[in-house]
Amino acid sequence: MNLLFLNKWIILVSLAALTGGCNTERNTSQGKSESLGRNAPLVRDKGSIFVPEDSPLRKSLQVAAVEEQWVERPVVVPGEVEADPAKMIKVVSPVSGRIVKLNKKLGDMVKKEEALFTLDSTDLAQSFSEAAKSQEALNLAKRNLDRQKELNAAGISARKELDLAETEFNQAAGEAERTKARLALLGCSLSQGNNRLYTLCSPINGRVIELTGTQGAFWNDTNAPIMTIANLSSVWVAASVQEKEIGSVFQGQTATISFNAYEGESFEGKVRYLGEIFDPDTHTVKVRIALDNSSGRFRPGMFGSVTFRYPAKKTILVPAKALVQRGFNTVVFVETSPWRFESRICKTGLQLDDQVEITTGLKAGERIVVKEGVILND
Repeated sequence: MNLLFLNKWIILVSLAALTGGCNTERNTSQGKSESLGRNAPLVRDKGSIFVPEDSPLRKSLQVAAVEEQWVERPVVVPGEVEADPAKMIKVVSPVSGRIVKLNKKLGDMVKKEEALFTLDSTDLAQSFSEAAKSQEALNLAKRNLDRQKELNAAGISARKELDLAETEFNQAAGEAERTKARLALLGCSLSQGNNRLYTLCSPINGRVIELTGTQGAFWNDTNAPIMTIANLSSVWVAASVQEKEIGSVFQGQTATISFNAYEGESFEGKVRYLGEIFDPDTHTVKVRIALDNSSGRFRPGMFGSVTFRYPAKKTILVPAKALVQRGFNTVVFVETSPWRFESRICKTGLQLDDQVEITTGLKAGERIVVKEGVILND
């Protein structure tokens, strides 16, 4: 009997010990969890981040509401000054010969129809000689044709003689026209007599910007320019625009240009031409802007930058410091409830000074961490 009582007492004591031990462990575990929540600067819970009331991070984190703003989007691309092709000519002599006189030198102003240079040309002398001979042959063929017509009318000569005379006359007339046209192309005529001196005049107003020939030199390459004349009262600025931007550039659009040579100054021009073909190497298209150059400050070959301003649009801008890089993604921390945040992937667009455009991922009115958000990053 005593043995049975002793066994029951041992079992009860053991159960009490076990029950008390479990309660103590649960109470200890609960105490650690609460202590962690009170002392940790932030608590991560199922994808959200909570900053406790006593956390020092509440003083360093800055939260602000996102707002839409009107933005005029600029795109800056490189540009280079070019002469207007319609107002520039490479002066090539149609005949070879010795340059006996250079009327204009490098940098000289030139007026239309003003003499540029004079050549002593055997080619010109030969053209005069051929024209004179062909004219004499035509006169002879004409007299022979008239005579054959008279003889045929009197029944003295055969019809074939008249036909032959007509053929010779037509051939002589064609040759005479050819040689006269050659002289006319050179700006000469038979009435001037046989002349070896050929003077070429300027077809445009402008300035000599390049001079290759020298007085006394023999010029036998009729494909090489002796000088280049350009009217630079207006010039082109050729801008290289990327494929993704070309859809927003249009003819007549105003562009702002700044040059390395004139720091702190900017100039405006109008888009006159959009290229039809992309450059296969850079995959850009040439956009040409007309720029007034009456001051003469802009010279072909000068480099600068061209700014195109697109129509203003409403968009979301956030401080650049609000963006946190996480691998290949850009994230911001959005406040879902007071001092509780979640990370959100965003896509960025234009950067304006210290602000960045958000194209997707945020809505106006949402509150985000705009300062020290990197602290919340995993």
